[in-house]
Amino acid sequence: MVFFRPVYTYLEADKTYHFCNCGKSEDGVLCDGSHKGTDFRPTEFTVKKSGDFYLCKCKKCYNGIFCDSNHTKKEKLTLDFEV
Repeated sequence: MVFFRPVYTYLEADKTYHFCNCGKSEDGVLCDGSHKGTDFRPTEFTVKKSGDFYLCKCKKCYNGIFCDSNHTKKEKLTLDFEV
């Protein structure tokens, strides 16, 4: 099982960032152009207040960019028998 921890990074208010959706960028969260040649495109975003943020690296967060700890939740198993 692969475990992806969020990336803790400082972001500046009103600066445009590009969130990596392919997972191929060096840090796994901010686009560095590694998606070229694929169908993936980065998501553009800004923050209203400068500060430190946890950015999603697992690509399973409900809000897409900021970590919501979804990487720590186990998937519900479907069993093919009754208990």
